[in-house]
Amino acid sequence: MDVPMELARIVINTAGGEQKIFLRERGGQGRTFPIHIGLTEALAIDRRLKGIDFHRPLTHELLAATIEALGGQLEKIVINDLRYEMEDGRGTFIATLHIRQDDRLVTVDSRPSDAIALGAAFGTPIYVAEKVLQEVTVGADSPEERIELLRRRMNHLAELIRQISAKLSDQEFLAAATPETLQEHRRHLELMKHEYEAIDRLLRELS
Repeated sequence: MDVPMELARIVINTAGGEQKIFLRERGGQGRTFPIHIGLTEALAIDRRLKGIDFHRPLTHELLAATIEALGGQLEKIVINDLRYEMEDGRGTFIATLHIRQDDRLVTVDSRPSDAIALGAAFGTPIYVAEKVLQEVTVGADSPEERIELLRRRMNHLAELIRQISAKLSDQEFLAAATPETLQEHRRHLELMKHEYEAIDRLLRELS
């Protein structure tokens, strides 16, 4: 099931650091979660929401004009998956553009930041798959649900730790990898072990 969302807030730090957009559930439980994006995408979303135009179209304006010129309409944006990179354990959101062209529906893979920047000026509906919301939302869950989220994260970390440990024990991988790659794998492994241990301690305290 896809849940209707709205763009609740944009956090822009032009001096560096991470930029974020916050999506909030429309009605229902009011669940909210952030998506980390690049500065370029954050500024593009902010500019389109404020109706600031440039003399010549930038990337998202160009894509919007192309869709319209081909007789299409951006019907909705759906964030339908969250995939984890093995190396660092961070999640990457996967979005899909739903473009209506006459009686044909075309879906296009997209980064959420690009999809929202494209749809911001037109009030395009945003949806998030329920399975994604259950994994990432904060602030509206019961204590039991938060504990369950911690357990899921702990299980995911355990699998990542197992995979990276296996790679670092593989002689072929060790022989082919550069010193920088090995150092990065070992760094991520230590970070994930620390996070795993911290969640384990917290769950023991809660129980």
